[in-house]
Amino acid sequence: MYDLLNYIKSIEDVNNSFQEKVEKYIDNLTKPVGALGKLEEIVIRLAGIQGTRDIAIDKKVVVIMCADNGVYDEGISECPQNVTQQVTHNFTRGITGINRMTHFSKSDIHVVDIGVKGTINSPLVHHKKIKHGTNNMCLEPAMTREEALKAVWIGIEAAEELSRKGYQVFGTGEMGIGNTTTSAAVLSVLANEEAKKIVGKGAGATQETLDRKVDAIERAIYKHKPDPNDVIDVLTKVGGFDLAGLCGVFLGAAKNKKAVVIDGFISAVAALCAYKLEPKCAQYMFPSHMSKETGMHTAMKILGIEPYFNLDMRLGEGTGCTLTFQLMDMALHTLYTMATFEEASIEKEKYIGLWK
Repeated sequence: MYDLLNYIKSIEDVNNSFQEKVEKYIDNLTKPVGALGKLEEIVIRLAGIQGTRDIAIDKKVVVIMCADNGVYDEGISECPQNVTQQVTHNFTRGITGINRMTHFSKSDIHVVDIGVKGTINSPLVHHKKIKHGTNNMCLEPAMTREEALKAVWIGIEAAEELSRKGYQVFGTGEMGIGNTTTSAAVLSVLANEEAKKIVGKGAGATQETLDRKVDAIERAIYKHKPDPNDVIDVLTKVGGFDLAGLCGVFLGAAKNKKAVVIDGFISAVAALCAYKLEPKCAQYMFPSHMSKETGMHTAMKILGIEPYFNLDMRLGEGTGCTLTFQLMDMALHTLYTMATFEEASIEKEKYIGLWK
């Protein structure tokens, strides 16, 4: 039903020819070669992704996957579980952090109920609920393999739909009490790292709660023995619907040749899942910030990606993506409106010589 294998096979490399053309153009602007660092890299990468010098990034959207997690029953969070439902509803009211940040960055949100415990009656939410939260992974697999595949496919379908609507840049957000626990569990398996070395406090957990998180992850992994070489098996046994859905968004973005921005820890683990399924996906990924969550460093190191910002943020929702949206806008505006050496009446060789 979900032909994930063939879908992944259709993901292509970015266009190196256009990257080289744009790099050559940038090197002829009135500045030392490489002087604008990451800004230059962003524009060059966007050219390769879109396969054109005429880069367009005026339509941006943050996809927010919302779901609950059965492992909540193990006392791994200080927050009441119904916060997931309430915050998901609040996304439709325009009052949350991501609402205000997308408004400021002139971008949109696409809210998906992929597994919230409870019902959200709003036409502003895309109702794709698999069920009311995952199972408690300490007692049984978090979901069936069919459910895991469905969750990934929901993310793919969101990326496909938004691509058809003309969106050129995607952000990846989530909402789900307990999802730092499931994400740490998935990362622990994929990175072959001890849980205690990558588990953070999430939404303000106490030391006692943190200890329960580590214990829950260790018990779940020991009980189900997820296969680190099979991403879907890992998601099935210790993952979350939101995490799997975001994995699908990364895959769908790459398939449709769209830039896709990583937010925080949960988003980074979803990106890692997509990367493990198809390494070419990394060519379409852009970082945002270095989350305060402990495992963020591990995930980004494996992906070979260095975040642009370090602002001590840990809200999630895709908030970090909006920072990169604005950085992309600035990079493109600056490098496509600067004068060339010829236009500036500067001899390139003499100018560059001053900076050697």
